[in-house]
Amino acid sequence: MKTTGGSDAAKRRAGEHAAELVTDGSVVGLGTGSTAAHAIRALGRAVDAGLDVRGVATSYASRRLARDVGIPLVALEAVDRVDVAIDGADRVADGDLIKGGGAAHAREKVVAAAADRFVAVVDPSKLAATLDRAVPVEVLPDAQALVARRVRDAGGDPTLRTADRKDGPVVTDNGNLVLDCDFGEIADPGGLAADLSSTPGVVEHGLFVGVADEIHVGREDGVEVLPAADE
Repeated sequence: MKTTGGSDAAKRRAGEHAAELVTDGSVVGLGTGSTAAHAIRALGRAVDAGLDVRGVATSYASRRLARDVGIPLVALEAVDRVDVAIDGADRVADGDLIKGGGAAHAREKVVAAAADRFVAVVDPSKLAATLDRAVPVEVLPDAQALVARRVRDAGGDPTLRTADRKDGPVVTDNGNLVLDCDFGEIADPGGLAADLSSTPGVVEHGLFVGVADEIHVGREDGVEVLPAADE
């Protein structure tokens, strides 16, 4: 369920703008997706020019790209802190996010929570007045049916995410499955996030409520920085 839309130029502006926040000696969380990839490439160029950073990857894809552009990598468990994490989003409303289009949201949320500063990078097509995309929910394979029932009881419509170019479902880097759960317009993201988190079998969901410190929106003529919801 990868998100489409938005110009590559806008995504590049957002990613590169956020990469400029990274200072010498930092540990940086490296997000997943097309906009975060621009930040990773920008950091790779900075490393080539002498910037001393270590990256914590949120997925196999971000780890591979970071290696390709020369960013030294370190495991999250090997560092005391992450100075800044940069990642994309599939939908943004009032400072809250829906993530998980790349099925990496479990590790993305862990890295974001570990960061002193979490910066979301998006193009304008991701902005909305209300969170209204299906919420990706990573589930233990044996719990798929149970979680789907609980989602329906909560008014959602769960769909098992299927893989492209292969038979069968998407399998996350953690070996789990993903249910894309459509709740329509989400009036209470915090309440829904709490309900999903308390459901047995749910590994992690894609609602990032109160997590982002700022959102960098790449536009055709520059970058707009939106504050967190409580600012």
